[in-house]
Amino acid sequence: MSLPRPRKLPPRYGAVVLPFFLSLMMTFIISGISTLRALGPGQEFLRAWPAAWAMSWAIGFPTLLVVLPAVRRLAALVVAPPPG
Repeated sequence: MSLPRPRKLPPRYGAVVLPFFLSLMMTFIISGISTLRALGPGQEFLRAWPAAWAMSWAIGFPTLLVVLPAVRRLAALVVAPPPG
């Protein structure tokens, strides 16, 4: 017996889902590096990082929603379209 496949969101949600996941991953890494550099490894780092990540994501996600269309246009100026 096979499990049912999870339903996917309609394509129109791609403009929000892509920046959502991108902002989660980028803010996780950047806040981790910044917090580690500021506090060093240890318990203080582990306590501070989740709050730093939450604040970074709260700023990063809306920022990506606003700037991503402009970034796509800039990339199109310097990258040739695929052949075909």
